[in-house]
Amino acid sequence: MQKIKSLMTRQGLRSPQESVHDLSPIENLRFPTKEELRESWEEPTDPQAQQEIINSIEEVYFSNDTFDIVKYELERLPPVLSLQELEEHRDKLKQQQAAELERVTSLQNGLQLAAVICTDGRRHLNIAKEGFTQTSLGLLANQRKRQLLIGLLKSLRTIKTLQRTDVRLSEMLEEEDYPGAIQLCLECQKAASTFKHYSCISELNSKLQDTLEQIEEQLDVALSKICKNFDINHYTKVQQAYRLLGKTQTAMDQLHMHFTQAIHNTVFQVVLGYVELCAGNTDTKFQKLQYKDLCTHITSDSYIPCLADLCKALWEVMLSYYRTMQWHENHDQDEAATVSSVSDGSSVVGTEENSFDRSYVKKKLEHGLSRIWQDVQLKVKTYLLGTDLSNFKYDDFIFVLDVISRLMQVGEEFCGSKSEVLQESIRKQSVNYFKTYHRTRLEELRMFLENETWELCPVKSSFHILQLHEFKFMVQSRSPSVSPSKQPASAISTAVTLFEQYCNGGNPFEIQADSKDDETEDVLASNGYESDEQEKSAYQEYDSDSDVPEELKRDYVDEQTGDAPMKSVSRETLKSKKKSDYSLNKGNAPILTNTTLNVVRLVGKYMQMMNILKPIAFDVIHFMSQLFDYYLYAVYTFFGRNDTFELTGLGLSSSRLRTTLNRIQESLIDLEVSADPTGTLTAAEERKEKVPSPHLSHLVVLTSGNSLYGLAERVVATESLVFLAEQFECLQPHLDAVMPAAKKPFLQQFYSQTVSTANELRKPVYWIVAAKAIDYEQMLLLMANVKWDVKEIMSQHNVYVDSLLKEFEEFNRRLNEVSKRVRVPLVVSNILWEHCIRLANRTLVEGYANVKKCSNEGRALMQLDFQQFLMKLEKLTDIRPIPDKEFVETYIKAYYLTENDMERWIKEHREYSTKHLTNLVNVCLGSHINKKARQKLLAAIDDIDRPKR
Repeated sequence: MQKIKSLMTRQGLRSPQESVHDLSPIENLRFPTKEELRESWEEPTDPQAQQEIINSIEEVYFSNDTFDIVKYELERLPPVLSLQELEEHRDKLKQQQAAELERVTSLQNGLQLAAVICTDGRRHLNIAKEGFTQTSLGLLANQRKRQLLIGLLKSLRTIKTLQRTDVRLSEMLEEEDYPGAIQLCLECQKAASTFKHYSCISELNSKLQDTLEQIEEQLDVALSKICKNFDINHYTKVQQAYRLLGKTQTAMDQLHMHFTQAIHNTVFQVVLGYVELCAGNTDTKFQKLQYKDLCTHITSDSYIPCLADLCKALWEVMLSYYRTMQWHENHDQDEAATVSSVSDGSSVVGTEENSFDRSYVKKKLEHGLSRIWQDVQLKVKTYLLGTDLSNFKYDDFIFVLDVISRLMQVGEEFCGSKSEVLQESIRKQSVNYFKTYHRTRLEELRMFLENETWELCPVKSSFHILQLHEFKFMVQSRSPSVSPSKQPASAISTAVTLFEQYCNGGNPFEIQADSKDDETEDVLASNGYESDEQEKSAYQEYDSDSDVPEELKRDYVDEQTGDAPMKSVSRETLKSKKKSDYSLNKGNAPILTNTTLNVVRLVGKYMQMMNILKPIAFDVIHFMSQLFDYYLYAVYTFFGRNDTFELTGLGLSSSRLRTTLNRIQESLIDLEVSADPTGTLTAAEERKEKVPSPHLSHLVVLTSGNSLYGLAERVVATESLVFLAEQFECLQPHLDAVMPAAKKPFLQQFYSQTVSTANELRKPVYWIVAAKAIDYEQMLLLMANVKWDVKEIMSQHNVYVDSLLKEFEEFNRRLNEVSKRVRVPLVVSNILWEHCIRLANRTLVEGYANVKKCSNEGRALMQLDFQQFLMKLEKLTDIRPIPDKEFVETYIKAYYLTENDMERWIKEHREYSTKHLTNLVNVCLGSHINKKARQKLLAAIDDIDRPKR
């Protein structure tokens, strides 16, 4: 406090108490006396109480400076004054005045102290100003010059560095450090713009611009290398370089142009290489040809290797594109993660720009997938259609289908495409090839059938068509190492795509040829024995022909294609294997011939082709049905056709079988001997699709009674057809799975109208044997010599019964002899016995119908003969019930009917012929009825017979 007072004294200031005396008289009235102030100061001060006192002052006191306090207080006095109230009001005013004065005094003290401090500050500033000298200012000037010289030195060093930049840029470009080169070049340009006021810099700036353009050209070349051999480090550098240039979108446009050019250059160079190789010279004329024209110069020998190399090269291009997309996906994920972790908002504009670039690149790459695959398809299509494949070997054509199927699989994984362009082109080639191939196979099948001696092809009892090489594709698991033709139609592809599997190496088009082990088939029975050990013990003298070339073992070699399309066991091999008994009647091995096995193999090949190329499924299945049709027609023509027996009206051939045979004859069989020169072109084309009717080999004898009229051959032929039908039944689900929905009615009709009729062919085939095996005519002659109008009941049956039973015994003996050569299935044996018994019973009825006179004792004799026949017959056969037993018994019992019962019986039994019924009327009733009644019954018979005519 003393210090403040000394400062105030030094400045000529007075204390607040002293200053009070300087106020005017009016102002002096507002302040209390010294005694009053002293009293108020002596009172203890409470800040809160003091603030309440100040707040109690009316606002009117602070309205303006001219406010008259005294007047205001006097006017407020009440009319009747009270001393106590006046004193209280006076004390209150004193408290308010004292509180306000104390606050003003405090404020005044603060202002005085601030004035003192400011005065001292000005005094010290004057002292400092006077203290600076000329020497101090000189030092500051020198320091400034020093800083300027240091900046100049730095600029000179930077200019020197810029001058040496071109050397470093060249080194970076040689090392393919494109991001570093661009970064350096851009920094140099930025630095050059800073020093553009130097004359030496302008030339350097122009040189840097030229260098930058040169780098962009080298970048474009580096980008083009990605198309054939993607390298992640190389591509990362290129993308970083384009990003530094701010040309990410331009880089993507250029990349797609390079991929398109790479596809064109790749296929052209591959095909050109093979064309020049086959031409044997390096004539430049081929290099000037268009790709389409170049493809027509590919030879048949080089077609498949060229196709394989073509697909390998295109795979490398597509794989590079796939890996390019992978790189961008991974890069975008990493960048997005980085952006999300940095959320300071300092680079929002840059982030939006990068996001736009990523979106553009992603869309461009996605659109590019279909464009690139379309280019690949068009190039391969041009190559496919440039050569006629109709004369290719089957295995070669299957290999072509394998490659194209694998390529279509690549396309589906690449961009989800169904490869319509490739499918249509290969469909054209396949249909063209298949028509030629099928026509050759049908002619070959006719040749086999005409040379077939219908001997049994010995296969193991466990034989199944899936054991054949041609059907291996149906049981092998689907894997990339297995060619598509060897894979089942129903196989489900694994989760690993070709691109994932071969991303780091390898090529899906490096399909290795099937090993020899795959072609080994263990299906043939060795001399009737199921194991090699049994065969070895059976005979050791068998000469091996392992040293004979495979080509010489074939029965038939196609001179055009050079292959043996139908694998078969030669007749000579079969005969040589018959040195020991086959004992085939003891086993249950399938009954089939070489030709049957050949047809089954053909079906396997057809299905293999269909499995690879499903768009031609209908054509393939249609041709497969023709193989079965022709085989069925041949078996019927050779062994089942007999117009004499068809006229018996016994329904041996069902209406469905007759309809099927008529359809086959009209659609497939060429009945004309030579072409009609006057015929239309359409008729000639139709005849070209047909095959001549086959002729039975002259080596097959069907007229010898000792062999039961070729029963062994008939059994082998018919049962092999049934076996073939069973195999088709097994394959129906596979065929139905690949058949187009619109064509499925054809498949259903084929199975219901054709395949299912194979069993029905047994009846007409074995009926011929049954009709010839028993001498039914001799039995009729013997029956004609029997006297039926006897007067007493006979206890001895007639001779014709014994004769008939001997015929059956002889038939049974011959059947057993045949079964030693060929296993006769129970169903066949039953059919033969059924036919013979039915024919015998009908012959009995025919003999009874020839009777002119018959007594009641004669009718009893008929029953005795028939019962004797049945009793002996049941010992020879296990067939129950005896066929047509009721047919004979009912006819014999009809002899006992009266006139009225006879008319009703005639109407109810229409299974008997007119001759049978007429004989009943004439012989049974005889003279017991008048002429009118007889005419009535005969008229009834005629009414029944009329609809049959």
